[in-house]
Amino acid sequence: MTLEKRLGHRVLPYGANFLDWSDMTELRHAVDHGILFRYQTETESLADRLERTAGEALGAGHVLAVHNCTEALRLALVSTRPKVGDIVHISAITFVAVAGAVLATGLIPVPVDVDENFALDASLLPEDARRVIVAHMEGAVAPLPEGVPYVIEDAAQALGGTFPDGRRTGTAGYAGTFSFHHNKILTSGEGGLLVTNDRAAWEVMRCYHDHGSARQHGRYPTWHDDAYYGENFVTSEGIAAIQLQQFRHLDRVLSGLERHYAIAVQELPDRPDIALLPRSAGDVKTSLRLRVASRELRDAAVARLTEQSLASWTFDKYFLPEHPVLTGRRSLYADGFPWNLAADQPRSLSRDGFARTRSLLDRTLFVPLSPELPEAEQVVAAKALRKTLETL
Repeated sequence: MTLEKRLGHRVLPYGANFLDWSDMTELRHAVDHGILFRYQTETESLADRLERTAGEALGAGHVLAVHNCTEALRLALVSTRPKVGDIVHISAITFVAVAGAVLATGLIPVPVDVDENFALDASLLPEDARRVIVAHMEGAVAPLPEGVPYVIEDAAQALGGTFPDGRRTGTAGYAGTFSFHHNKILTSGEGGLLVTNDRAAWEVMRCYHDHGSARQHGRYPTWHDDAYYGENFVTSEGIAAIQLQQFRHLDRVLSGLERHYAIAVQELPDRPDIALLPRSAGDVKTSLRLRVASRELRDAAVARLTEQSLASWTFDKYFLPEHPVLTGRRSLYADGFPWNLAADQPRSLSRDGFARTRSLLDRTLFVPLSPELPEAEQVVAAKALRKTLETL
């Protein structure tokens, strides 16, 4: 009997398991009052409340709710007032949306190789690096480079993580971005947050995300005489309402992941060809990270786990140096913009052409954890994982 049948529940990612219609008081309020646009009310909107709630939970001075994390990255970049064609150093291991956000802003992404923990290797950055996007992949809190004016944290996969000094992920750099995509720690299907402790930067972000306007509650729209153009990244009251419901369960999700992680670690088989990549105390324990002896063993493990209805994944799709968006340098613009501005720019930064990283990717497997399960069922899940790995 598969684990899914044994537990008798539908497997969903993280926060999706905590979606509960009876708990959707804010969404009911928005629908009952017929107000789904955040500036339509004279009083605090649900989007305002979400930004305040997220700021309190994350220790962030300023928060902006947007449609998705890609928009948050674009807003963070444009607020640095770059020149078209400027370089942005990004992690070589991250989702292609990061490169897309850079390109859509008219800038050039340069992937930087990673360390053994898949965190951007800051020692490879040039001394004049000005814009760096650091990805906290799979809940692992990555160190931030020093001496860089604009460090943007992509915390899409690490909501609730903590640096050694106690600061939350997303709040230690110039700006931080978060995702509420379906498979993230909290979800509203889509949605994103941008946080910063720089008031002036936030003012630029807020205006740009709303057509450059100075919109106020009950006044739609208004502009200052010195307005510049912007775009429409404004979240809706409906999405903000769902995210507020999700934030009520953040501590429960994080503690459930911690508990399942501790249980699963104790149940791992004692095999010399399968090793646990340890996590720091501040990591969000979204998964077990396993380093195996070979690509063949990794692929066999994925196949066997799939047979048992146990989820797993690899980072292959996150390896940007081999992604066609970067290797092909194609563009929808007739002149190849912005790649046409990158003729003299390096394509990537690595000491060995990413050979070590490719080897690490071939031998690394991620097994997601289930914060919604009670402890007894987390034990069952951990034992099923152990049994499956023992049969390889």
